[in-house]
Amino acid sequence: MMRALILLHRWLGVAFCLLFAMWFASGIVMHFVPFPEPSEAERLAGLGPLDLPRGLHGPAEAVKASGLAVVTRVRLTQRSDGAVYLITGPASAVALRAADLSSAAVHSHPLALAIAKDYAVHRQWSAAAARVAALKSYDQWTVAHEFDRQRPLYRIALDDKRGADLYVSSSTGDVVLGTTRRQRAWNYLGSVAHWIYPTLLRSRPAVWSWVVWSISLAALIGACAGAAIGMLRLVGKAGFASSYRGWQLWHYRLGLCCALFVLTWMFSGWLSMDNGTLFSTDRPTRAEFLAVAGTPDWNMMPPDELQRIGSQKIEVEWFAFAGRIYRRERTALGTQRLAGADSPAVSERAFLDAAEVRAAVNRLAPSCESVTVIDGVDSYAPAPAMPNEPIYRVVCGDVWFSVDGTSGALLNRTDSSARAYRWLFGALHRLDFPFLTARPTLRTILIVALCGFGFVFSLTGVVIAWRRLRSCLQPAPRQP
Repeated sequence: MMRALILLHRWLGVAFCLLFAMWFASGIVMHFVPFPEPSEAERLAGLGPLDLPRGLHGPAEAVKASGLAVVTRVRLTQRSDGAVYLITGPASAVALRAADLSSAAVHSHPLALAIAKDYAVHRQWSAAAARVAALKSYDQWTVAHEFDRQRPLYRIALDDKRGADLYVSSSTGDVVLGTTRRQRAWNYLGSVAHWIYPTLLRSRPAVWSWVVWSISLAALIGACAGAAIGMLRLVGKAGFASSYRGWQLWHYRLGLCCALFVLTWMFSGWLSMDNGTLFSTDRPTRAEFLAVAGTPDWNMMPPDELQRIGSQKIEVEWFAFAGRIYRRERTALGTQRLAGADSPAVSERAFLDAAEVRAAVNRLAPSCESVTVIDGVDSYAPAPAMPNEPIYRVVCGDVWFSVDGTSGALLNRTDSSARAYRWLFGALHRLDFPFLTARPTLRTILIVALCGFGFVFSLTGVVIAWRRLRSCLQPAPRQP
């Protein structure tokens, strides 16, 4: 058995030792420079105040003109070419101009450039040298599935001192992402390397998932074999000193010291590719989204709905929730006002209340317990989109639903399997333990120290693997 473990560890180590070193080094980089992601704060910061002259079409007319059979949200924002509605359903979204309800999709370079410049001005960025750099469905920073409704995307290079690029959706005209030269450079050393994330591979999600899952599993098996060899030698005659010499002795000793971290980190990293295979995901189903939203009659909104909007708003959103329509007026990231759009019975205030959330969730799970606001340090709390927003948890037997009190969005659903996954992946791979998240400096020190230790350990494996390969490739000496 020992012979089989040695052969397995040796050749899997030869195959994956460089990947181990890369994973540990890139993990440190990722902690300090995460992968660029869409941000609600950045999106709102680039919006200008709404200009709503008389004569614009109302949201009910926009819903009818969209042609969508089911509509859950309508958003009104100001673009460089006028006010625009974004009508969203469970499977698609349509952008229409508020002035004439014609398509507001972006089909020209000049319009995409104007939208990006307007966004940059509101964020007080230099856009004098901005230009359209590309129109693509995918590039290195927009391969995630969350951009699928927005494709293809115009990449606008601002050519400023930060080397900023903005991505404008051709379907909605939204600025969906911004990156800087620094982010891109560090992410090639961090997330792109760590996730094996080249565009050609990642733009094919099923292939990418299978490749990374397979490589991670093989690397984990090699690490387990090495740990088993080390423990067998430790409890046997070899002890901690062992009969190894040079680099092999360093590899053996370092491996014993960091075996627990390496194995748990590799195991949790492999679990990151689970995607519902072994554990439940926390993504609500389409049916659950629709049940919480309900099917209100959008025609019930009054004809003068636009005149009811207050001044100095940067965005207005109408959303379906528990079969009713709510109007959400926003003036800044942390400031908003809710009101009923289809009924004056809904009083004006900042957020949804617990009774409204219970009424919505009861539409999909009638036997639910009381609604509570999730504490900010809760281990299962989803990330808030805006400061001080209430996120409600409704416990329905084994399933917990989280609802955004600002927008009525069903954020996630977690059963016992998904909650176990949160610890086996999030806690083990990112040290996302409550004790450490409450002490970010200590968490950073531990992440850097452990990944640094793992990197040094991996380098000893690289040296040993190189020597093994070199000896195998050298021709055998001729017999006299």
